[in-house]
Amino acid sequence: MKKTAIVIGAGIVGLATARALAIRGYKVTVFERNERAVGASIRNFGMIWPIGQPEGKMYNRAMLSRSIWKEICTEAGIWHDEVGSVHLAYHDDELQVMEEYATLNSDRPCALLTPAETLKKSGAVNSNDLKGSLWSADEMIVEARDAIGQVAAYLQQKYGVVFYWNTAITGVQHPSVSSGNKQWQADEIYVCSGADFETLYPDIFSESGITKCKLQMMRLATQPNGWRIGPSLCGGLSMIHYAGFKPAPSLNKLKERYKQQYGDYLDWGIHVMVSQNGSGELTIGDSHEYGLVHDPFDKTFINKMITDYLKTFADFKNWQLVQSWNGIYPKMTNGETEFITWPEPGVTIINALGGAGMTLSFGLTEEIIYQNQSGLIAG
Repeated sequence: MKKTAIVIGAGIVGLATARALAIRGYKVTVFERNERAVGASIRNFGMIWPIGQPEGKMYNRAMLSRSIWKEICTEAGIWHDEVGSVHLAYHDDELQVMEEYATLNSDRPCALLTPAETLKKSGAVNSNDLKGSLWSADEMIVEARDAIGQVAAYLQQKYGVVFYWNTAITGVQHPSVSSGNKQWQADEIYVCSGADFETLYPDIFSESGITKCKLQMMRLATQPNGWRIGPSLCGGLSMIHYAGFKPAPSLNKLKERYKQQYGDYLDWGIHVMVSQNGSGELTIGDSHEYGLVHDPFDKTFINKMITDYLKTFADFKNWQLVQSWNGIYPKMTNGETEFITWPEPGVTIINALGGAGMTLSFGLTEEIIYQNQSGLIAG
């Protein structure tokens, strides 16, 4: 008889968990409080972003996730684009950090490019005072707001995963979960509820060191005549945001310059990137504000700061703004890359992947389900 599992949450972490269980023969049921996933999993760049992860476990996890994304997208006909990424340098200290990154990660498919080589990679690069760039082939783009729902449909069709939409789980006591006066049971329960971590196990979460991050993002209009930017583009500020660049010896010196020149950007956690979806629209962002409660309204000056910085390294055919929004994701405050715990036997909480859920979820949940089955960790 098949083992059974319940997954709470149909965002990327919940879907990745459901997949990891389903491929191992579990009968999986997913509960989502909304009629579809509407949280951070659909409010992002759609970037699968290994370059941001440090060498070793985290990079390997990102690359495993990328391979799973590729497999699902190919099999399910989900749009994806293996465009890679380019970090752009307009100062010698930025180029130095990129050189150090390329040297430290010589086993990755990355390389330092000259200005001429950079401009061949992307016609969207601002050529004024360009010193060079760091190219990486690892990065892939999906359209997050479509792909999340498409992955759910794929899991339902291929593996028979059952989805209960508009069903908020308000209680868990293994082997049961409850929503109002309704109950369901399973051998294993996985809580993947994202930023809604107050509803279940509030005491555990209050002691966990989790906070919430609010980010602001925008979308620009479809570029004319099928014009594409090529790889996703990043400014230098992105290098001080991602842990993958931390080993570079010159990074701290670069940070000091940024504190002087871009202190207001650092205050709002702004670094700037752009990706392009299948219809030619550009997704740009973002900022990072931390706290358990956030102002629900966007700040116009933050959007202007993002756009102003973007124009220092990118030049598009159409700058028309068509959408702006904010998203909120859970993040650890103690430096941990995720929060995993077992409040009781048979129940696993998976949360707080920070802003790397699209990049890491498939790989992380593969590890967790394997370890749970092998009895290597509690549960």
